[in-house]
Amino acid sequence: MARLSGKAAIITGGAGGIGAATGEVFASEGAKVALVDIDAGALAEVAAHIRKQVPSAQVLEIARDVGREASAAAIVKETLDAFGRLDILVNNAGIRSYEPLDEAKAETWQKILSVNLLSYAYLAREALPALRQSGKGAMVNISSTHAYNPRAGMGQYDVAKAGIISLTKTLAFEEAERGVRVNAVCPGLTLTPFHVRRFAATGKTEHDLRTEKVDHNIQRRWADPKEVAWPILWLASDEASFMTASVIMADGGTRV
Repeated sequence: MARLSGKAAIITGGAGGIGAATGEVFASEGAKVALVDIDAGALAEVAAHIRKQVPSAQVLEIARDVGREASAAAIVKETLDAFGRLDILVNNAGIRSYEPLDEAKAETWQKILSVNLLSYAYLAREALPALRQSGKGAMVNISSTHAYNPRAGMGQYDVAKAGIISLTKTLAFEEAERGVRVNAVCPGLTLTPFHVRRFAATGKTEHDLRTEKVDHNIQRRWADPKEVAWPILWLASDEASFMTASVIMADGGTRV
């Protein structure tokens, strides 16, 4: 069954691990997908992969910086121009910074908040008219387990992820009577290309990471990005019609 047949979706951070996996899963379930990312080259590679895996896929590539407020309206317009509708928004874009808060610079705060939090707010604002018109509009915001379990050294990132939870619930309360559901997913340890590249510098291969035992969660392993994409799919689908203002932990049982 194509759970998203006839629907159109925007997915930000579409050239990365979770965003790319979500794009492929959505396309396989019948959605028309607008993938958004600042990296045009990586975006083209992901779109080509999806078209190869799902020959019927309709994929729109939108290379824009979601950290710029003006991008939000342009992204929605390009999607509506291409697909004629918008039913689903997946806010997934994110960047990282490794700075303890007593050293955190204003420019780093601005970068992190503009991409990891404000882009979600701006895209929500611009997408809501079309989501309301859909009649069964759904928004899924990607936060993190670290919204609840912050760490030393990544305070800016974790603060933004906590903000996403509040944003999600507020939007859900505001939009319930207009027929738009808003939920969040908190991924745990997920083996994205970012982490593969990061650990390659230490001599670890992707195979090493996929097979090693970790202490981060009770399943003692990394998640594949598709294991996060599946709960995103469910929340975006009509099967989750009674779900709003909810947060799903896709984390393998993260240890506190």
